[in-house]
Amino acid sequence: MLETECKRLFLSGNEALCEGALYAGCDFYAGYPITPASEIIEILSKRMPALGRVSMQLEDEISSLAAVIGASLAGAKAMTATSGPGVSLMLENLGLAVMCEVPLVLVNIMRGGPSTGLPTKPAQGDVMQARYGSHGDYELVALIPNSVQESFDLIIDAFNISEMLRTPVILLSSADVAHMRETVFIPEEGTIPIINRRVPSKEKTDFKPFDNNSHDLVPPMPIFGSGYNTHYTGLTHDEYGFPSDDPVVHTKLIERLKNKITNKIDEITKIDTKYLEDAELIVISYGSPSRAALQAIMDARNEGLKVGYIRLITLWPFPLDILKKLCESANKLLVLELNMGQIVNQVRLLGNENVYFYPKLGGTLYTPIEILSEIRRCLKK
Repeated sequence: MLETECKRLFLSGNEALCEGALYAGCDFYAGYPITPASEIIEILSKRMPALGRVSMQLEDEISSLAAVIGASLAGAKAMTATSGPGVSLMLENLGLAVMCEVPLVLVNIMRGGPSTGLPTKPAQGDVMQARYGSHGDYELVALIPNSVQESFDLIIDAFNISEMLRTPVILLSSADVAHMRETVFIPEEGTIPIINRRVPSKEKTDFKPFDNNSHDLVPPMPIFGSGYNTHYTGLTHDEYGFPSDDPVVHTKLIERLKNKITNKIDEITKIDTKYLEDAELIVISYGSPSRAALQAIMDARNEGLKVGYIRLITLWPFPLDILKKLCESANKLLVLELNMGQIVNQVRLLGNENVYFYPKLGGTLYTPIEILSEIRRCLKK
């Protein structure tokens, strides 16, 4: 895409998220203010009504996600945004959305925790919360940007994946990416493909809203008020949506909810790689630490050190098989995270005997010098 074909703006990460959501067709937003995500509701409360769309401030995070679920069932592309403490309150409704196969986007601008933690400081402590926060067996998709431009790009991807797979998608950003300002290129409307959910085309008399034999395991989604009788429940349900405690019914449902996502892992996975051809050590990172990591790796290679770069953009489902192929020639792996160790435990599943972890806490960011020093130490081990 030529930059001359785009609108060029100087935005913060949260502003870019809003622009991307509007570009993707988001027509319903419900949320509750929380640092460092508050700018999102402030912006959308002005922009969306001017476009004939709906933005609401609810009384708390629980009701916010509940409203988003209801709006999506009524046919809206719906989104909410919060931070880690707000996600904690939303998790019960997130499980409901998974079970009822409700497409929606949940943005988490991560900050230091636990509890109210460091409200204004960046962290990556919500990675496992995004994947395993709700209860039961389920899969979902989580994406993470490392720049303001990707904040725009990935929120569009989040909506597209959500609509394609009829599932909640989480966008994990962080306080530093949300509040930094960079140039963003926004293409003309229609340049980026936008996916909308499939709706039923069958007769209304014998329609299965949770059909296990649907194309790509994703049933078309009836819209409230369109004449289809659809029963939604958080209970295990049959293909018609009615509760069932039959073990066979439960097994088929849970397997389909999982497989409709994992079967698409090659299609929805995004990974940024550099310098892997001769790498003896590969640095694996995601989000904002990847920016300092790339500079450190370039400095290391200037010293003659054979270091490679992998940046995870799709965190969940974790692309284990893809990473195995990318890392098979490296002797050592170094994982960077703004937490005590979350994705590093997934990386250890690759089977590499030399997985090193260099965490960073306290709401502070890595510097390239720090990472370069750690690279030198790892290579000497």
